[in-house]
Amino acid sequence: MKNLKKLTSLILTVLMLAGCLIFATGCDNADENTITIYTALEVESIEDALKLFNAAHPDIKVEIVRDSTGIITSRIIMESANPVADLVWGTAASSMLILDEMGLLEPYAPAGLNRILPEFRCSNTVPSWVGNNAWETAFVVNNVVIEQLGLKASDIKCYDDLLRPELKGQIQMPNPASSGTGLLTVAGLLQLHGKDGNGGWDYMAKLHENVHSYPHSGSAPAKNAGSGEVAVGVSFGFPAITQVRNGAPVTVVFPEKGSGWDLEANALIKKDDIKPAAKVFLDWAISNEAMDLYSQNFPIIATGQGGKYEGFPDMNPVDQLIENDLAWIAANRDAILQRWTASFVGA
Repeated sequence: MKNLKKLTSLILTVLMLAGCLIFATGCDNADENTITIYTALEVESIEDALKLFNAAHPDIKVEIVRDSTGIITSRIIMESANPVADLVWGTAASSMLILDEMGLLEPYAPAGLNRILPEFRCSNTVPSWVGNNAWETAFVVNNVVIEQLGLKASDIKCYDDLLRPELKGQIQMPNPASSGTGLLTVAGLLQLHGKDGNGGWDYMAKLHENVHSYPHSGSAPAKNAGSGEVAVGVSFGFPAITQVRNGAPVTVVFPEKGSGWDLEANALIKKDDIKPAAKVFLDWAISNEAMDLYSQNFPIIATGQGGKYEGFPDMNPVDQLIENDLAWIAANRDAILQRWTASFVGA
């Protein structure tokens, strides 16, 4: 855990210089009815959700601090002596496991907890965290750019197809040190190749030869593939399908061997002045209204199967998910990120 603190401190020092996206319905956090929420949700999801929450609870003011999962996790750790956030919303469950181990979360059973599937929440009777939905690795292939390279979108079906020599310098994937999507993708590859061996690392070394860059956002590769900056963006389902909805010339591919995945989860921050309004928000965050909203963009929500959208495979979306050991990811996060950073950043 000492190494984790060093790593998160480094990440925070370097990346927080750019600042977080902050928007609010109020700004006086001394008010018991004003809460500060840290989240890694996409901006579009936040805006839609806050409209619904504000309509249901107009007396509660919400200040949102939005950034990638790694940055949010680092902030909570670095602020542990004097927490700023009242709660975390829609941030990777693998990060929640780390924060819980460090004693930074306050167990809370939100209203309606019995509706959440056991695999999508903390196993304690009074959970430290509760999931909203699952998100998974997806490839976004630009149909125009890929054809200019002499390939077709249908040539990209699995992870090994990303190693094609035609794709040299044409792939973006998120940096796992800052992006939850990057981490779930890397962790997924390690597990698919046998997490105790070097198969996953050998694969990523080959993939690195084709990588254009490693942005700090999980959605950036999808957007950049949509705009034609790269031929393939390794991202996740929501921004991938958003590119389709926006009319970008892309094909969304869910890799044949299965997708790495994580949960967008919520938790109460342990602090001396826990506000009742924070618990109200956590209750709302797994309400039927909120779940209906999540299901508009995710095929797997924590109460069961969500929506079905153009671009997702014609199958039960749960079948696309690999057998995923979130506890293993949390326990090995520090070592994974250090090895990945040493191997591929500045390599």
